Amino acid sequence: MKPELKAGYKIVFIGDSITDAGRTGGSDEYGDGYVARVRELLLARHPERHLTVVNRGVSGDTVRHLAQRWERDALAERPDWLSVKIGVNDVWRMFNAQPDEAVPADEYAATLRELLGHAADAGSRIVLVTPFLIEPDRADPMRLMVEQYAAIVAQLAVEFAAPLVRLQPAFDMACQVTPPHLWAHDRVHPTPVGHTLIALEWLRTVGISL
Repeated sequence: MKPELKAGYKIVFIGDSITDAGRTGGSDEYGDGYVARVRELLLARHPERHLTVVNRGVSGDTVRHLAQRWERDALAERPDWLSVKIGVNDVWRMFNAQPDEAVPADEYAATLRELLGHAADAGSRIVLVTPFLIEPDRADPMRLMVEQYAAIVAQLAVEFAAPLVRLQPAFDMACQVTPPHLWAHDRVHPTPVGHTLIALEWLRTVGISL
């Protein structure tokens, strides 16, 4: 079920570097990624609704880090909508020689479920965004693991009746007709056009017509 976007609503985006997109590095309070693009398109499309957008992405975060700051950066903001995108670092740490910082799938699922439960109990409508890897080789080990975590997010979307922004299929479709480096130079961090694709998928999923 798609949530209704009412006048005066606050939308909080929380997650890792893809959500952060330079916010904590001094870019500006919205960063320079998909959150900024969603905000611009929402305000341009619906100026009469006086919407507030807040970016609470932090580069490098796993779901463990999210748990540590959930009260301050999610619940205390009292969002009407809370958009959560987390998971690629939970996997990536396993592939960049930091296995102790990787988050096993069962821990990832349990922690994220608990955090989302607190947000739902506080009255926030949840929007979930799947992790993705811009890797055309579907047998790539990291891609396979990212897809496992994306499946967990999909299951949680069912449990919380949350709109699900499925990014892996969107990037896969784009990579069928363009080179992968158009969308990300390191398979993880989107280029500007990659962030625009995420923003469009987010808006489409929650039912905002452009």
